[in-house]
Amino acid sequence: MKRVKKHIFIAVLVVVGVACDSGFDEMNINPNALTSVEPVFQLNTAMVASAPVYGNLSYETTIVKQMITPFSGVGAAGNFNQDNRNVAAGNWQRGYREGIKNLADALNRTEEIPRYENLRHIIRIYKAYTFMVLTDTYGDIPYFEAGRVFLEGITSPVYDPQEQVYDDILKELESASAAINPAGAPVPAEVLYSGDLNKWKRLGYSLLLRAAMRHSKVNPTKAAEYVAKAVAGGLMQSNADNAIIRHTADFTNNIGAQLNGGQSAFFYLAEDFVSYLMENDDPRLASIAVRYVGATSGAGQVPANANRNPGVQIGMPLGFDNTTISSAVQASGLASLWDYSQLDRTRMAAIQAPSFLVTYGQTQLLLAEARHRNWASGSAAEAYRRGIEAHMQQLASYGANTAIAVPAIEAYLNANPLEIGRELEQINTEYWVATFLNGPESWANFRRSGFPVLSPNTFSGSDLQTEDFIRRLTYTDAESNVNAANVQAAINRQGPNIMDTRVWWDVK
Repeated sequence: MKRVKKHIFIAVLVVVGVACDSGFDEMNINPNALTSVEPVFQLNTAMVASAPVYGNLSYETTIVKQMITPFSGVGAAGNFNQDNRNVAAGNWQRGYREGIKNLADALNRTEEIPRYENLRHIIRIYKAYTFMVLTDTYGDIPYFEAGRVFLEGITSPVYDPQEQVYDDILKELESASAAINPAGAPVPAEVLYSGDLNKWKRLGYSLLLRAAMRHSKVNPTKAAEYVAKAVAGGLMQSNADNAIIRHTADFTNNIGAQLNGGQSAFFYLAEDFVSYLMENDDPRLASIAVRYVGATSGAGQVPANANRNPGVQIGMPLGFDNTTISSAVQASGLASLWDYSQLDRTRMAAIQAPSFLVTYGQTQLLLAEARHRNWASGSAAEAYRRGIEAHMQQLASYGANTAIAVPAIEAYLNANPLEIGRELEQINTEYWVATFLNGPESWANFRRSGFPVLSPNTFSGSDLQTEDFIRRLTYTDAESNVNAANVQAAINRQGPNIMDTRVWWDVK
């Protein structure tokens, strides 16, 4: 009897064991977890990640003297020409971790699937755009092997020379733009332009123009070749073609969130930017600036003290910190440093304000330069005028209280025609204004063109060794630790990992 019971007990254990084992995998799988990601969502994630962020205030917009903070501490960066690796890593982290990773995977998911034919070409265009921001910021970067860790297990991608990166970006933009077929497979309405393939096509060719113009000094022949291809393909036709990130309460404008939060009293409009707009009676200043007159601290920056009259705006000079700026404050007749003009955080810096990435106005100004260089047919003066007009009209996208009246636009255009002998300076200075709040593009074009002509930041604690302006941002410490051999190879080829080292296309 004992023997029978023993066998029964063992049998029960076996049955229970088999039953538990057969359901073990299912018990440990989250039934709500995604098993596959729709490529369009990966594209949108990459696009949201590409919107200018707080770090762009600390470096790019400060380098080109559009904005400035006099405060030091953990955020000290371009305001003092200092190499702050934590801040400088912003474009790298968002560009690779959220951008290239998703875009590379989305391309893999859409390969040889007919219904994704056009979506795949759109992803290629945006991948090229993301890589442009990355290589313009750092120089040599992982490109051909980037984003392949999940697909091929490449955890230490090789750094490619910027010249090779740009060669492929040009080819990708040309090929992908040409391949978009408006009569072919539709694209979901959730993507930019609500899936309008003709607008995506024009965005691709407008980016090709931008990439071509990066070669204006280092390889004018190639610049002319690809300018011609971009123009022939078809550029943006109006502000309706602008590439815009529409922020919501769920996906807030990162710059706006910072300037409406803990950084509200930290950042100011730079003296060079405000002075240029004032001296030229530029109506855009009224849409951009606010000054909290008489404020003696951040607490004094309240609506009752807000003055948006262009005539009272005073930009903050660079070269000081909050302990040494008192002499400049006194010279300007201000109550304190908090009395300087700021970007209006209730309008252009609102938390749901849109982010502009590539615009018709910018494209027309680049076309004006290309025409001036005889790389494209047509009137440079006409494209110049359209570029300024489009940017002024574009400001209405922030709300009715930033819109510029038509008579004010016409008055500015008539008073500031393109002048013989000053074309490059005028076109690229207007590009500086038209790219305000798009720090990476403002800085890239400033390095490429040499305009506007700005005086260097003279802060005494600068990390710069040979240059007057920061020419690139440094590779992240994390990347130097985990991908040391490839980082060192890039440094050996490109130059020291310092802010003075010029990227390939940035020549004197």
